[in-house]
Amino acid sequence: MAEITRRRVGELVRGVMEILRHHSEGYAAKDLLKELEKKVPPTDFEKSTYPQRPDTRRYEKIVRFSTITAVKAGWLVKDRGLWSITEEGNKALERFSDPEKFAREASRLYRQWKQEQPEEPQEPEESPGAATTLEEAEEAAWTELEEHLSEMNPYDFQNVVAGLLRGMGYYVAWVAPPGPDKGIDVIANSDPLGVKGPRIKVQVKRKVEKIAVGDIRSFLALLADTDVGLFVSTGGFTKEAEDEARHQEKRRLMLVDLRRLVDLWIEHYDKIPESNRRLLPLRPVYFLDATE
Repeated sequence: MAEITRRRVGELVRGVMEILRHHSEGYAAKDLLKELEKKVPPTDFEKSTYPQRPDTRRYEKIVRFSTITAVKAGWLVKDRGLWSITEEGNKALERFSDPEKFAREASRLYRQWKQEQPEEPQEPEESPGAATTLEEAEEAAWTELEEHLSEMNPYDFQNVVAGLLRGMGYYVAWVAPPGPDKGIDVIANSDPLGVKGPRIKVQVKRKVEKIAVGDIRSFLALLADTDVGLFVSTGGFTKEAEDEARHQEKRRLMLVDLRRLVDLWIEHYDKIPESNRRLLPLRPVYFLDATE
């Protein structure tokens, strides 16, 4: 990256992190990169494309590559296309206002991280394209999963949750048929007859917006003291809703957002019944690990 100076790297990464300061719950990388282009416009070189890939602009690749050291420094977190700034990242923005000093400190912390690894990882290559291929592939895969689940029939999504519970070793006693469900979508037990352990009552919401605290309280009203509640929402939960669930003393309530649902689906995939797996079929894809 001969055209990209240390100062330029600092400008780009600081720009990313300054935007993230206004998105405490994270920001989709594709949207962040669009906003960054307005805040830190690309140079003529960054606007150009790669000789072997005339449809790929350098700017986005360079930004992704430049943030590697910030991730290893503990300033930035990337999770399947969702980027967020850490508390240490906020402190770094305050401490290093000069872009060059900012980038230098990130590089120092990267080298420190590298030395602490049991197996020596490879230094990022000069080609930002090679360094960001896996990152972009993970984002693309996650976007496809999100779209698939958002377009799924609500009753199929209900059966995805039921299938996951079966894969985790629970016995699903009831899945709500089409029509009014009165707030309960799935009931599961720890044993086939439901005579041992607590009963699990599940509410499933496939929606974009976050679940508010009022929805949590309404669901809690449906739980007996011996029940365990499971609230699954693709849109996630507000902070107030999470606090309400966390501070329950009489009733146990677990909240599962889309990312947690997919993680559990992957973890228990082999044990999920085939009829349920067909609703969300996954296949692993292997990439060359450049750190080996």
